[in-house]
Amino acid sequence: MEISEILIKAAQFFLSLSILIVLHELGHFIPAKIFKTRVEKFYLFFDPYFSLFKKKIGGTEYGIGWLPLGGYVKIAGMIDESMDKEQMDKPAEPWEFRSKPAWQRLIIMIGGVVVNLILAVVIYAGMLYAWGEQYVPISEINQYGISTDSIGNKLGLQNGDKIIKIGGKEVTMFKEVPMEIILSDDMDVERDGQPVHLTFDASVKEELIKSSRFVSYRVPYLVSDFSSDSEAEKSGLEIGDKVVSLNGKTMAYFDEYSASIPNYIGDTISLGILRGDATMSFDIFVPESGKMGVFIDLDPSKYYDLKTLEYGLFESIPAGAIKANDMLVNYIRQFKLIFTPETGAYKSVGGFLSIGKQFSPTWDWQRFWSFTAFLSIMLAFLNILPIPALDGGHVVFVLWEMISGKAPSEKVLEYAQIFGFVVLMSLVILANGNDILKTFF
Repeated sequence: MEISEILIKAAQFFLSLSILIVLHELGHFIPAKIFKTRVEKFYLFFDPYFSLFKKKIGGTEYGIGWLPLGGYVKIAGMIDESMDKEQMDKPAEPWEFRSKPAWQRLIIMIGGVVVNLILAVVIYAGMLYAWGEQYVPISEINQYGISTDSIGNKLGLQNGDKIIKIGGKEVTMFKEVPMEIILSDDMDVERDGQPVHLTFDASVKEELIKSSRFVSYRVPYLVSDFSSDSEAEKSGLEIGDKVVSLNGKTMAYFDEYSASIPNYIGDTISLGILRGDATMSFDIFVPESGKMGVFIDLDPSKYYDLKTLEYGLFESIPAGAIKANDMLVNYIRQFKLIFTPETGAYKSVGGFLSIGKQFSPTWDWQRFWSFTAFLSIMLAFLNILPIPALDGGHVVFVLWEMISGKAPSEKVLEYAQIFGFVVLMSLVILANGNDILKTFF
């Protein structure tokens, strides 16, 4: 990857992260101000020892830290990550968080999560209004059936299978298929005109999560590019050629060739090629890798009739809410896999490097906003988890106080904050440690 592409990805990552952090913290800041609670600091990124920028306005210090692991608002009279014991040892002041009624503290604490969810709805609604939603219908894919690889074969899938239901429900868009398979326990397909019910083994899920091609749509073998050491290019194939036969046997789809060619490692095969209106034949040696060094054109619009759902301004709002809800539900389903050891999903948990890689190497606003909306949903869900040091941990203690009528002691809150911090740092180390392992090992 070129330096320019890395810089473009990094710029998108930091812009997305900045938007999410500032708006999340505003979700705490605004209700705190409404309830006349003093906010001492409002920071984008963390500022241990020093900050890149700071300015005090109206009793609040606004700043930008140098450590891009998040951001924070420091609310007076609240036990948070700052662990300001000196302030907590003093008598409570009326403008402090601890002096406010429990219901006000609850609103302040859930404000960030609420803003993240609203932001996701707004982004999705805006995207649907501006670009609509383009997709490949399952009905189109089922004209030729799916393409699968060795990992998909372990699930029981075969090339040419036609999708009926996944997890007992019908799926209309092909882009939903891979994730639905990962998150489901079974699937119904049509094979050679007969219905087949497949039950998935959880132990295969780890391989599915790592694979990007365990299920795809079938395409013809249309040459789009070559690797640097391509045997096919050496033998005379050109970009734009369409492969139509192998050793005299006619084959319609790329997956048929990718399954058959490795059987001829060390031998020379004959490929029938359609170039324009001319049909020709080329003899090609199959190397030890079993691959000829050919890249194919996977643009679905060249093979299938894509559909686009278009939305008016007022239609886009509920549609955006539905899409945000669907993304949240799917993320929760994915999150559960992490705590199912046999799936190996915990090995795929990624940190900042994995997140940064999801952005486009060119500045693509549609992809940028789509991933930012997903990150906003992810941030909302993770923050509401009942872990001390997260918003959800504070919410649990406030709810306990509202139900029992008795607030936890400051010592309990202090120890809980320390415990939560340790848990969070462990998760950060796991996620970013996985990134390092994937990069260098």
